[in-house]
Amino acid sequence: MTILSREDLHAALRAIGAGPGEAVDIGEAALLLAALDRPEVPLERYRAHLAEIGAAVAAAVGGLDDAEAIATGLRTIMHELYGYAGDERTYDDLQNANLIRVIDRRKGLPVALGILYIDIGRRAGLAIHGLAFPGHFLLRLEAAGQRLVLDPFNGGRTLGAAGMRGLLSTMMGADAALLPEHHQTVDPRTVLLRLQNNIKIRALKAGDTAHAAETLRSMTDLAPTDTPLWFELGEIEAKTGNLNAGIAAFEQALATASDARLRARLTAALQGLRRRLN
Repeated sequence: MTILSREDLHAALRAIGAGPGEAVDIGEAALLLAALDRPEVPLERYRAHLAEIGAAVAAAVGGLDDAEAIATGLRTIMHELYGYAGDERTYDDLQNANLIRVIDRRKGLPVALGILYIDIGRRAGLAIHGLAFPGHFLLRLEAAGQRLVLDPFNGGRTLGAAGMRGLLSTMMGADAALLPEHHQTVDPRTVLLRLQNNIKIRALKAGDTAHAAETLRSMTDLAPTDTPLWFELGEIEAKTGNLNAGIAAFEQALATASDARLRARLTAALQGLRRRLN
């Protein structure tokens, strides 16, 4: 059994982040992210678990030419056979956003479960993508010329337009409108960043700035040219007194920023931190 060091985990994530977003191995990347919070856990059995379910789904849906039948096969394996479901009782538990613990407990947040569905679906040769739906992560399955929206948190059930509107109202308020962009797919990198953003928000809410900063570092590994992530990391490092780390983050943000006003803010922030350092 191999246990990767924190440095090795970050290096592996940076290697993933250097490639195109659509090419990201979402299951492997999510396990690497999870291992940052559980460094003592070897990943081999979790990789084997994903491969096992992928093979089961492939056997269940292979040869089917109807999207509803494929969705039913996927749902049966994931929810009924392996027991994956949303954690409604302890929704905000950080374990729900850590893929290692999601696999251990068979429950998690919508986006964490969605990552499992995407990874396992792709292993089975299915076209499954995350959607840019706000507040509650959803999936799109494309098969036999059909498109279905699936809810991984609720047993992989299929949602029509009315179901999506109802969910949107619950998440965003009664006046929220279902828009075309809510049906747009997002690449695996974006899904992983959404997962990590859940952890960062909960860490900040709990006052754990060290965990929030570490989570942001993993996000910059995956998205090295994302200026707002570097900016936010620099702000957190500066507030907690990690001046050199803050300077490094602001320098990375400045190197990727194109907006003139943002560059001016970053330059001022850098000057302020350098004065404090001296």
